[in-house]
Amino acid sequence: MASEQMQSIAAALRAVRTQAKPGATLAERRAGMEAMQAAIPIPQDVQVTDANVANRTVRWFIAPGARADRAILYFHGGGYVLGSLLSHRDLMARLSRTTRARVAGLDYRLAPEHPFPAALDDAVAAYRWLIESGFAPSNIMIAGDSAGGGLTLATLLALRDAGDTLPAGGILFSPWADLTSSGASITNRAAADPMTTPAMIEEFARLYLAATAPADPRVSPVFAGLDGLPPLLIQVGDAEILLDDATRIAANAKLAGVAYELQVWDEAFHVFQMFPQVPEAAEALAKAAAFFDAHTGAR
Repeated sequence: MASEQMQSIAAALRAVRTQAKPGATLAERRAGMEAMQAAIPIPQDVQVTDANVANRTVRWFIAPGARADRAILYFHGGGYVLGSLLSHRDLMARLSRTTRARVAGLDYRLAPEHPFPAALDDAVAAYRWLIESGFAPSNIMIAGDSAGGGLTLATLLALRDAGDTLPAGGILFSPWADLTSSGASITNRAAADPMTTPAMIEEFARLYLAATAPADPRVSPVFAGLDGLPPLLIQVGDAEILLDDATRIAANAKLAGVAYELQVWDEAFHVFQMFPQVPEAAEALAKAAAFFDAHTGAR
C-alpha cells in the first residue's frame, strides 16, 4: 500500500488537474510546471555549474561526496514539450547525492519548436561530450523520467547503431516509450492516474512527432530490438497509464538477453521520484544508486 504522503500528493495532483485553466497556452503550462517544482529548493551544499554543449546547456549537479569519475547524463521529462533544468533540479540534486555521482542535466530542445529528431540529436551529442571530457563509458549511466526515460532508451539505441562505446547502463523512471499509445494501461489505469491523461500524451506525441510515424522505434523504442544494450533499471508506479511502456521494455530486454531490473511501486503515480516528501522516492533513488554501483567500474 502506498504511503500516506504518496496518497496525499496524489489527491493534490488530481485537484490541480481538475482546476487547470481550460485552453491554457503552452507557455503557461511550461511556466506552471516550473513553478510547481521550482518551489522545492535544492540544498545549498549542492554545487551547480553550467557548460555549453553544441549550443545547449548541460547543468552539473554535484552533491558532497559525488566522485569526479562517476557521471549520470540526465534527461528531464515533460512530454518533449514541457520541463527544464529548473523543473527537475531537485530530483537531479538528490540523484547526485544518493548515487555519489555527478549528474549532468541536458537542456535538450523542445517541441513543437524543435520536433524529432532535435531532442535525440542533442542527447547523443551530450553523451559524446562526456566521453570527450574524460569520463570512461564504464563509469557513465544515462537516466531520465517520462519522456526523458524514453529518450534515454532511444539514445542508447542510437549510440549502439552508430557504433559508439555504450555507457554502463540506463535508468528509466516511468518511461514514455510508446507514442502510439497502444499499451493496455493507457485505458485501464486512466482512472487511477492522478497526473497523466490519454489526451495529454496524445497531444504531446503529435507535437513531438511532426511528420515522423509514431511507431518509429527512434521515437517509440518499445518497438525496438534491444540487443547489445547495457543493463537497464526500469522504475514505474502501478497507478499510471504508462505502466505498460515500462513492462514491455522489460519484456523486450529479457527477449534480447539484456540485463534488467523492473521495479513496480504499489499505488505509485507517474515519476513519484520527483517528490522528496514521499518515502518511496528515497527508496527508489537508493535502488538506483545500488544499480549504479553494481554495473559501473567506479565503485
